[in-house]
Amino acid sequence: MKTRSIVLALFVVGIGGVGACSSFQRGGADQSPTVLQVDNRGFIDMTVYALRSSQRMRLGTAAGNHKTNLNLPPALVTGLTTLRFIADPIGGTRPSVSEEITVAPGDTVGLLIPPI
Repeated sequence: MKTRSIVLALFVVGIGGVGACSSFQRGGADQSPTVLQVDNRGFIDMTVYALRSSQRMRLGTAAGNHKTNLNLPPALVTGLTTLRFIADPIGGTRPSVSEEITVAPGDTVGLLIPPI
C-alpha cells in the first residue's frame, strides 16, 4: 500500500486560524470508498462540504471534539480530482476553506480542525 502526505491550511476570517493535515492511502479503486476523516478538535459542530470547480456538495456534519468519517460520493471523485474542503461552523457565519488537494478513488483523506 502506497502512502503520501500533504499539509493543507484552512483559514477562518475573524475567528482565528484553523489548520488541517491530510494523508492518503491508496486502496483498490473498485473495492474501497473514498473517505474524508475529519478530526474536529474544536467544540463547534461543522458542516463539511467538498468543492470541485464551482460545485459545492454537502458531505455531512463533523461533531465537535470527535472524529468523523465521511464518504465522498463516487460521482465526485472520478479519476484524479482536485478538491477543496469547506468546514462551516453550525450557527456561525465564517466558514473555513482548505487549499486544493488532488484525490483519487479509494483514497483516505484526513482533515484536522484544531480548537479555535
